[in-house]
Amino acid sequence: MAEQFDVIEAGERGRRRWTGLLVVLALLLIPVIGLLVSRDPEPEAESEPSAATATPEPIRSLTRLDNAPNIVNPPAVRKQGDEVIQVVFPHGVRAEVRYPAELDLDDMGSRPFHGAWVEGRFRQFVAPYGGELEVTRGGQPIRNYAPNVTLWPRQAGSGFYGQVLLFEFGPWRLAMYDRGQGLTFDQRLSLARNLRGRVTKDGFLVLSARRDIRLTRPGEQVQGHPVGPQLWFGGGAGQMVALVPTPDCADDRALPDVIEGRGRPSETVCRGDMLIAVTGSTEFRKQAIEGIRVTVK
Repeated sequence: MAEQFDVIEAGERGRRRWTGLLVVLALLLIPVIGLLVSRDPEPEAESEPSAATATPEPIRSLTRLDNAPNIVNPPAVRKQGDEVIQVVFPHGVRAEVRYPAELDLDDMGSRPFHGAWVEGRFRQFVAPYGGELEVTRGGQPIRNYAPNVTLWPRQAGSGFYGQVLLFEFGPWRLAMYDRGQGLTFDQRLSLARNLRGRVTKDGFLVLSARRDIRLTRPGEQVQGHPVGPQLWFGGGAGQMVALVPTPDCADDRALPDVIEGRGRPSETVCRGDMLIAVTGSTEFRKQAIEGIRVTVK
């Protein structure tokens, strides 16, 4: 036994015995000290807030704060009791919108609408008011057609609408709700490849298309309803205004589907080549119809 400590010990024989005893004691004490240390709680840093006062981090996969709501709020400038905002329609045309300040169109926010023909089949592209979650419901897509295009199941209560193609253009989410006889795989793939979107420096979405995809033109109608490029203000359960570029606009024009489909009192007026459609309270409709002016640049 003494021989295995000869390598460690040095000096006189008595000191070797004491050294051996100390080594044995140390070996016996190490497990005890380790056990005691493991029972001590971790010290809390004084600079960290307590559990009662700390603000939890949002769960981004659920809240999607990075892309909700799916609107742009153009800054407004006050002019003689009115407000003026600069907008860009989804076909790239810029305009100045002047309106009574009480309407708060800048706070309501704007989102684009555009129709398109896919090999002779009409489809609509809508920016869901609730953003991505309005389509995904936190689930998983059926398939990917492109890095920015996914296919989602038919939504409950969507009537004759079918599956949904969801496009991602920068911060914008654009949905195409299939309808009637759904598009084929090849037609969806063509849409994913040939529908383009760019975001202007002031945050508006401008669309373009090529090959087998043709975007609708200002003033174009389907079943009597305007389906050309539009800007929508508001949505959800609230009041709403739709600005619809319409060459040779006439006051007997039909309402856009988004206004008519809400089932609430609504009105329209033509000012030059712009159709203004509005739904909401009596006072809101009166102010919008009488006060909104759009100057195309």
